[in-house]
Amino acid sequence: MFDAYSTLQLAVTAAIVFFAMLVRGMSGFGSSLIAMPFLVFVLPIHTAVPMMALLVLILFVFLTLRDWRDVIWRELVLLVVPTFFGIAGGLYLFAVLDHTLLIKLLGGFIGGYGLYVLAVHHFGLPPVRCSEKWALPAGFLGAAADTLFGGGGGAIIVVYMHLRQVNKTQFRATTVMLWFFEMIMRVLGYAVSGYYTLGTLALA
Repeated sequence: MFDAYSTLQLAVTAAIVFFAMLVRGMSGFGSSLIAMPFLVFVLPIHTAVPMMALLVLILFVFLTLRDWRDVIWRELVLLVVPTFFGIAGGLYLFAVLDHTLLIKLLGGFIGGYGLYVLAVHHFGLPPVRCSEKWALPAGFLGAAADTLFGGGGGAIIVVYMHLRQVNKTQFRATTVMLWFFEMIMRVLGYAVSGYYTLGTLALA
């Protein structure tokens, strides 16, 4: 199962995943976003993205069991439906785009996300409250980005929930539950599309 990967590849992959999960534990956000820019130098992107999805799903099982009591169910329902369609769109693009183009798109996405983080850090998010109607584009775009690049779409959901002015506990619980459902749908989608080979499962 590991014949396709060298000992160095396996060791570097394990180190990247460990570091990403460590950052996730300290910050509460972004394990895949941390891991993916490094994993694509070690593994094919069509292997790295499904592998990380499976690992993050396992993580979210435990987080959901911890936080489900504080979920804002109305917000969750509004986000889940567009999330489903975003995953479908992301899976289609993931299947039809080749490795090289996906790497370039991932680079552009990470660069854009970096500029966004710098802008937020420098200027701050606007102190406004957005309408529930924004759940549709937020859910769709967030899930599509996560499915296509393995992460980063969560930033869109974070901005949406921030502008909904949700308190910290409910914010965490609702996003965790949303991403739990998203991870289930993504893993099923990758599985149906044939990305979970024995080698990918063994890496996870």
